[in-house]
Amino acid sequence: MDMKRARSPRAPADGGDDDKRRAASAKWGGAVRPKMVLVGFLITLALLAFTFGGRSAPLPSTPSSPTSVPKAGGATPKKTVIPSKNVTAPATTPSQDKLLGGLLSAAFEESSCQSRYKSSLYRKPSPFPLSPYLVKKLRKYEAYHKKCGPGTHRYRTAVEQLQAGRNADSSECKYVVWFPCNGLGNRMLTIASTFLYALLSGRVMLVNVPREQEGLFCEPFPGTSWVLPGGFPEGNPMKLNVGAPESYVNMLKNGVIRHDTPAASLPAHVYLHVEQTRLRLSDNIFCDDDQRLLRKFSWMILKSDSYFAPALFLTPMYEKELARMFPQREAVFHHLGRYLFHPTDRVWGIVRRYYEAYLARVDEKIGFQIRIFPEKPVKFENMYDQLTRCIREQRLLPELGDPASPAMNATGHDGKVKAVLIASLYSGYYDKIRGLYYESPTKTGEIVAVYQPSHEEKQEYASNEHNQKALAEIYLLSYCDKIAMSAWSTFGYVAYGFAGVKPWILLRPDWNKEVSDVACVRSTSVEPCLHSPPILGCRAKKEVDVARVKPYVRHCEDVGFGLKLFDS
Repeated sequence: MDMKRARSPRAPADGGDDDKRRAASAKWGGAVRPKMVLVGFLITLALLAFTFGGRSAPLPSTPSSPTSVPKAGGATPKKTVIPSKNVTAPATTPSQDKLLGGLLSAAFEESSCQSRYKSSLYRKPSPFPLSPYLVKKLRKYEAYHKKCGPGTHRYRTAVEQLQAGRNADSSECKYVVWFPCNGLGNRMLTIASTFLYALLSGRVMLVNVPREQEGLFCEPFPGTSWVLPGGFPEGNPMKLNVGAPESYVNMLKNGVIRHDTPAASLPAHVYLHVEQTRLRLSDNIFCDDDQRLLRKFSWMILKSDSYFAPALFLTPMYEKELARMFPQREAVFHHLGRYLFHPTDRVWGIVRRYYEAYLARVDEKIGFQIRIFPEKPVKFENMYDQLTRCIREQRLLPELGDPASPAMNATGHDGKVKAVLIASLYSGYYDKIRGLYYESPTKTGEIVAVYQPSHEEKQEYASNEHNQKALAEIYLLSYCDKIAMSAWSTFGYVAYGFAGVKPWILLRPDWNKEVSDVACVRSTSVEPCLHSPPILGCRAKKEVDVARVKPYVRHCEDVGFGLKLFDS
């Protein structure tokens, strides 16, 4: 699947070498024998094939334009060496630790999933040290999943008990089955949250993969599968909703279960509806009494649209374990996301080709992600003005000079290239920003090249092709050195979480306004925001503002009542 061709194509290759070769050929003149000419031609052809072989694969398409990358102040782009096709890392300074300090297992064949060990080469090293305890937990979980996962005798036995309507009293293997909800960003955040819950509660995580999600991700656990096999007894996600009778809250409310109900007397499975309802998580499962009861169920089905990992940190019985796994609280999704999500070779091919064609040889990459939500639409002119205000105030891009004065003052930045990557459903932001830096030079002499991989106009949750593009652009955005993103966007959360960079957040206008007074603010953390925190209080049965009592939780910059993990 190709993306649309970019209006700002690659900077043209330096033609100086070709001129030199032509001049050298002229010197040989008629004294050269035809055989020598033929041999020389073949040698030159072989050298050219070796040098440019890495670029021979078809490139992903991007919006077309007859113009080339503008040269600010007459400066020529910095020369870079084009890698041969045997070089897998980009020209920028890479991280060479393919296992990410032990985060990833070495038990996979590299050929099984190209992105697993290569995607990190396109990013700077993680700013967050990995806890040895988390590494130990992951290896232990992988062994547990392999022992109890699909295709094993233990899994078949557990499914038989589920079909028979029995909850195993002392089951060796317990499961949490994730069902999808909303768009790709939401799904990735909830899978990561569900996996964290599986680590804490001793469950095997299985994911229901609908058609629109097929072929996006490689298997994350060696020697087994995380995909829920077909024919699962409770495989109808349409009936999973807040009113479902098997919902944990509804079973408690209707007296079907109590906190002291023995395991043998419980239903065969429990459903957790961890979805926001009236800006609150609908199932309040984050109290110790609830967790002790939930642990008795062999089968748990979970559906969520929220990054509920911060709520697990508010559960008293998990606090010490989480502190050992994540000494730096704001690195939770950063580590778990890079562990779980690896694009398949098809999607990775799009990412790699686009990156190497447009982003690999620049001095700095700046990503802008713009999302307009239907419940709070913002006019294009207002959103564009807010973005440019953020760019100016935070100095994300160099200032523009006088178009009539091509000669720029030498500043030490002359000739450096900044690439702007725009991720948006709409092309207007690309057109406007590219136009600024095409028509005018920069005061510093830097070159600004603007790219947009695609503009789909509307989000298509149920389209596999759309989701492939979305995943590719999440990864491309995560390779940026700086990111500015729309408030509330789970797409942006995933990208900057992977990158491990604190983004600038373009704030929503107040509900009674069309323009935000503040253009953007810098996030205090690389953690995603939980938009709909649970009502906590547990035994006290009263609401508690945990941001006031927990030193590692605060309200989100973009969602005032939301919660996010951070390190002071």
